[in-house]
Amino acid sequence: MTESGAKSINPVYLVVIAVLLWSTGGLFIKSTTIDAYQVTFFRSLFAAVTVLILTRKDGLKINAFGILTSVIYALLLFLFVWATKKTTAANAIFLQYTAPIYILVLAPFIIGEKFHWRDLITVIIVLAGMSLFFVGQLRLEDYQGNTAALFSGIFLGLYIMLLRHPKGEGFNPAIAVIYGNFLLALLTSPSGVAAVPTMTFMDWFAVTFLGIFQIGISYILFIKGVRGGTRPLDASLIGFIEPLLNPVWVFIFVGERPSKWALLGGGIIIAAIAVHTVRQYARRPNVVAAEDTG
Repeated sequence: MTESGAKSINPVYLVVIAVLLWSTGGLFIKSTTIDAYQVTFFRSLFAAVTVLILTRKDGLKINAFGILTSVIYALLLFLFVWATKKTTAANAIFLQYTAPIYILVLAPFIIGEKFHWRDLITVIIVLAGMSLFFVGQLRLEDYQGNTAALFSGIFLGLYIMLLRHPKGEGFNPAIAVIYGNFLLALLTSPSGVAAVPTMTFMDWFAVTFLGIFQIGISYILFIKGVRGGTRPLDASLIGFIEPLLNPVWVFIFVGERPSKWALLGGGIIIAAIAVHTVRQYARRPNVVAAEDTG
């Protein structure tokens, strides 16, 4: 997608497209025969190169704030891969999406985002639906994966907020994606290089898709959407499309079946998000339309 093409699209739609690409993560991670460190190496390497090529004209300079954002971004990526390998795709992705709670609590202090009671109500309903994903999940592996996913959610919330922080202005908005992925690739390179002789065609296809599309291009679109006017909390709530579709793709192609409680929880979540999004954007003019007429 060209720069002018991205600018002509409503920023909310850019977030939606990014989230649809994110939703394929569980499928392709589950489809590999390599471990979490090896998946992380190849996914991050391909993602870093992709974003570097597509956004290089915006510059590569970075400051202390950018370094902090890069580390936070790297942690959320690795913890999600680890979680997906250790628990079900549904549990991993929905726990990551506790991010709106942290945004709701911290955004007024970090980026001065105004608090709305309707946001709190939406988050409470979403978390209630999410809790149904853990009914009957008692395996040790699930707890390990769930804990990793929960921390991934904390870092996802922080990352989304930092995209709108004033200290990030004047720099390539994708700079944390570039350096965060290169950092992960560097740290996991011993495991990644060791996996090369045993990797199958599906392994190569999966990590290439994950790096270029599921992470690289998707984050460019997501960043443009958030920088273009989508509120951080709304972006994270729209992101719940990802945890609904992520386990669906895994079920269809891998055969990992979510529980009936997870399906009920998913229905509650999608209904809450649909109502919130419609009401939120019915209250204000379209951002892009306002810019075009200004």
